Amino acid sequence: MKKSIFDKKMESSKFKTVYNEVSDIMNIGERIAELRHKAKMSQLELARKVRTSRTAIARYESGEYDGYNMSTLARIAKAFHKRLKISFSS
Repeated sequence: MKKSIFDKKMESSKFKTVYNEVSDIMNIGERIAELRHKAKMSQLELARKVRTSRTAIARYESGEYDGYNMSTLARIAKAFHKRLKISFSS
């Protein structure tokens, strides 16, 4: 399978260091995209697992979407074999 742009960038130690430093403050959409890329999954594949449309996944991954609901986030987490964790921090 062809490497994604993200995977190619992660080969750079400088990029990887900076990425790891900011990864904790990434928004939800960026985290979904990151998990999807790491799983080598297309938006369509994720959409099928989550029982939604590819355009919905694209919308969730956009930096401007803020209409997430717990049910959808739980299904996305399950698709990646992850637990959904919500926290508040300062």
